Amino acid sequence: MSIKDQFDFSNALPIINEDTEFFPLMSQQDEDDMNGEETPEVLSILPLRNTVLFPGVVIPITVGRDKSIRLIKEAYKGDRIIGVVSQKDVSIEDPTFEQLNSVGTVAHIIKLLQMPDGNTTVIIQGKQRFNLLELVQSEPYIKVKVSKFEEAKFKKDKEFKALIASIREMSAQIIQLSPNIPSEAGLALKNIESTSFLINFISSNMNAEMADKQKMLQMANLRDRAEKVMELLTLELQMLELKNQIQSKVRIDLDKQQRDYFLNQQLKTIQEELGGNSTDIEYNALEARGNKKKWASSVKEHFNKELEKLGRMNPAAPDYSIQMNYLELLLDLPWNEFSKDNFDLKRAQRVLDKDHFGLEKVKQRIIEYLAVLKLKRNMKAPILCLVGPPGVGKTSLGKSIAKALNRKYVRIALGGVRDEAEIRGHRKTYIGAMPGRIIQSLKKAGAANPVFVLDEIDKVGSDHRGDPSSALLEVLDPEQNNAFNDHYVEADYDLSNVLFIATANSLNTIQPALLDRMEIIEVNGYTIEEKIEIARKYLLPKQKEQHGIKTKDIVLKPALIEKVIEDYTRESGVRSLEKKIGSLVRGVATKIAMEETYEPTLTSEDVERILGAPVFDKDLYEGNEVAGVVTGLAWTSVGGDILFIEASLSPGKGKLTLTGNLGDVMKESAVIALAYLRSHAEQFGIDYELFDNFDVHVHVPAGATPKDGPSAGVTMLTALTSAFTQRKVRPNLAMTGEITLRGKVLPVGGIKEKILAAKRANIKEIILCKSNRKDILEIKESYVKDLKFHYVSEMREVIDLALTAEKVKNPQDLTVKKKKQD
Repeated sequence: MSIKDQFDFSNALPIINEDTEFFPLMSQQDEDDMNGEETPEVLSILPLRNTVLFPGVVIPITVGRDKSIRLIKEAYKGDRIIGVVSQKDVSIEDPTFEQLNSVGTVAHIIKLLQMPDGNTTVIIQGKQRFNLLELVQSEPYIKVKVSKFEEAKFKKDKEFKALIASIREMSAQIIQLSPNIPSEAGLALKNIESTSFLINFISSNMNAEMADKQKMLQMANLRDRAEKVMELLTLELQMLELKNQIQSKVRIDLDKQQRDYFLNQQLKTIQEELGGNSTDIEYNALEARGNKKKWASSVKEHFNKELEKLGRMNPAAPDYSIQMNYLELLLDLPWNEFSKDNFDLKRAQRVLDKDHFGLEKVKQRIIEYLAVLKLKRNMKAPILCLVGPPGVGKTSLGKSIAKALNRKYVRIALGGVRDEAEIRGHRKTYIGAMPGRIIQSLKKAGAANPVFVLDEIDKVGSDHRGDPSSALLEVLDPEQNNAFNDHYVEADYDLSNVLFIATANSLNTIQPALLDRMEIIEVNGYTIEEKIEIARKYLLPKQKEQHGIKTKDIVLKPALIEKVIEDYTRESGVRSLEKKIGSLVRGVATKIAMEETYEPTLTSEDVERILGAPVFDKDLYEGNEVAGVVTGLAWTSVGGDILFIEASLSPGKGKLTLTGNLGDVMKESAVIALAYLRSHAEQFGIDYELFDNFDVHVHVPAGATPKDGPSAGVTMLTALTSAFTQRKVRPNLAMTGEITLRGKVLPVGGIKEKILAAKRANIKEIILCKSNRKDILEIKESYVKDLKFHYVSEMREVIDLALTAEKVKNPQDLTVKKKKQD
């Protein structure tokens, strides 16, 4: 805020309008004449947002509201008399009568001006105060009944005269201390004769809150108003004096800085005479470190060039520290500095098996990489991408791989990264420039061949600051990353020795060009048997150690772990299972801490006491006593799940209704299924007229959950056929597959996750496309030994396998009522 804003007397100058009419400062006679005027009974009200008009004061106002412009123009053509009232709340655009203050000022419009920028400015002069009584009209602008504001009488004694003199003197001091206030303002103050106008004049122009100004306007006693003005002027004068003191102190500090600069320059000259200074020592240290680095000739040449640039710089220059930091980064980076790999493949296999149960495909790929590296001794590291649902151990697998290879471990989380500079770094010319996270992590690792985990690569975003996934193309391309260029480093860095391992929950959101550069390894969910082993070998010992529990203090039998898995978790990974086991361990820890007796071998009753009632129902199958309800298999981001397709018929005109928050592809599957059924009605024993006389409603429960994908096609066809024929669906049966209008069944993805979901739901038989047989062969035979698979290629086969000849109990009457012929 400027000094002028703090105490602004700019409105105090006489005003000369276009007709050269002169409006001098108000004399005592003028004030008496003004007070003698009668107050109108009804006034048109102009609400003011950020100012208060006092009697006798002339101020310009910019009018912006449509109502206010209309009021001003009509009043200007008439008697030019309006009422001016300030708003209680300045943020209100169109105030009502209740939102105005109770006291305002009668104003005379001196001049109406149309400004070049299109705004309307009106110059008004306050006449006398009035009280608002009641509302007369609200449109097109406010009119109110008013009454004259009665002035309170008071005694003009010596004390009051001294008060007025003090106000004049203090105002003059403020004008003198404020260089931005014109000297004419002080002259204007001296020429004011009327005591009342003096108080009004200062109240209008001083820097005070709207509430304080309105409070002064509502004071009936002039002496009270004078005391309030004195109080605010005193505060303003103190602020100005303090401000001047601070400015004087700043000037003294600046002089001290100049003195320190000259002393430092003299000290530098003395050090040079004595044979060296601190900057020379730093320069020599950098040069010595550079000579010991094992970098390529191009990098060494670049470093020496930048070091010479540092030597030519003035140490007091701002760029000196920037250049110093840049050179230190080049020295700290591990150029051709490698950690020694451990080529004991059997040891590597043991490390991987100890830390992770299952995941055979990933372990085999790592052993293959080590075997080739052992034979060739020089190999470009592959770019592996582990894809799977949360909680299956993708991120922790990277740490185990680093341990098996005896390499440094580095991890960066890419979830939510939107700035390209996070990967490539900022250009060195920018203030606050930094290298990208790839270079920073390598500096922290201290080796050029770490195991580098790029976590959540499928959650990288993009915005106006660039596309980080495009910047990763160079990082994750084995043919290009041997010359990775960071904007800050400005020298090519070899990333071909880094073993990059990316993790993702889904491949759908990864840029296709980036996906093409990585070797995809699917890390699917675990079966119940695998989860039991993981809990017994890994999760339970880990929780015991974290909670200070000894091995003998708690025993969880496999049957009890299975109960926890089936009744309290529903996931592909083991993250929720670990939390539940942690809750059981804490329950035992509480018993031990409170010195209570308990049985270390937990029972089902102990589990329900600690974890509460079972959350999930093991047997999700809903039976086959209702026609049109079929169990399908679905893939989600957290693994497989089962869903139910419900189809029902009702008398109508053949309308198809789809509900359950379905996506476009799933809706199209329902349309295809109904179209196929209509064209092959005779084969399935369905009366053609049913399609024109009954409406079809297909619903997929859990309506709040979005669902999409083609794999529910065979399920929808089976549900519709069951509804139209009222035939039973075989018990404990589920299916998945895409359908076509030609009657073909096409393969779908996510088979292992869907099979695991079927096992959790106690499904016994599964219908799949023949092309999906290869996916079943990749699953361990022991995990699917209780399941029976039916492989099909035609829709007709699906119906024959899924539906029995038996009708459901209480079948729906689907008889078409014939219309009588005239």
